[in-house]
Amino acid sequence: MDRPKRVAALGFFDGVHLGHQALMCRARQQAEKLGARPAVITFDAHPDLIVRGEQVPLLESMDDRRELIARAGGIEDVTFLHFDRQFMQTPWEDFIRSVAEDMGAVHLVIGWDFCCGWRGLGTAERIAAWCGTHGVGCDILEQVALEGVPVSSTYIRSLVAAGDMERAARFLGHPYSVSHTVVHGFQRGRRMGIPTINFPIPEGVIVPRHGVYVTQAWLPDGPHPAVTNVGVRPTFQSDSHVTVETNLLDYAGELYGVRVRLDFLAFLRDEACFASQEQLAGQIGRDIDAARRCFRKEGSGS
Repeated sequence: MDRPKRVAALGFFDGVHLGHQALMCRARQQAEKLGARPAVITFDAHPDLIVRGEQVPLLESMDDRRELIARAGGIEDVTFLHFDRQFMQTPWEDFIRSVAEDMGAVHLVIGWDFCCGWRGLGTAERIAAWCGTHGVGCDILEQVALEGVPVSSTYIRSLVAAGDMERAARFLGHPYSVSHTVVHGFQRGRRMGIPTINFPIPEGVIVPRHGVYVTQAWLPDGPHPAVTNVGVRPTFQSDSHVTVETNLLDYAGELYGVRVRLDFLAFLRDEACFASQEQLAGQIGRDIDAARRCFRKEGSGS
């Protein structure tokens, strides 16, 4: 059986932001010209974790990255390579040769700052030169900027950490989102008449600024307006365990065990400690009213 020809976009793709989408758009264009399949080749661990020993808080889990590449980038063919010390020490020529020969890449699309191989010696220019002598096409894309600011995962992480979800969405090209399977909580919201769905921040993923957000929850039947609290629930406890609690507006139903995606649309307020459950319930009611106004504004197109 013949191996399919691929046009492969290479990179880590954390956040699948506007720069990443430009790479994937070019890969799709070249694949159509060449009668090949557009593909993304990426890594399961951030290179800085292995190369520098630095834990990088990512914008999404690996599963979410795969889903985002398909949803925002229009590419279903995604390969995650295992990035460990042995992989780090691979000569860059061997890696690129493997992409071409073992993965069927007839054309590569890379960013201007992409590098690979031992000590990062496989720069974009060297990769393009190698491709030129081995019959493989190669496009190097320049840096993408928005409002005069370079689009980067690092910058977007800073926006998410600050709770600036509206600006983050402009640089991502889509709302910042988190997804996880709904787990059982303490039922406190239900006892207050404001039931919530609960899940943890996925391991290794950045924690947004603690506070209350206008969100949109994607359930099996489609999107639902919601209000979400990210934090440590100081009214009830004082530990540092971060949870995501979401009140779905005008929705009734059990969602335990269901995977839910939350799109973060706007920051409402910082997390606060209330003197009583009654005060907390009152504030949640005001948060819900604020979220409804936000959705009405969006619906009106103003």
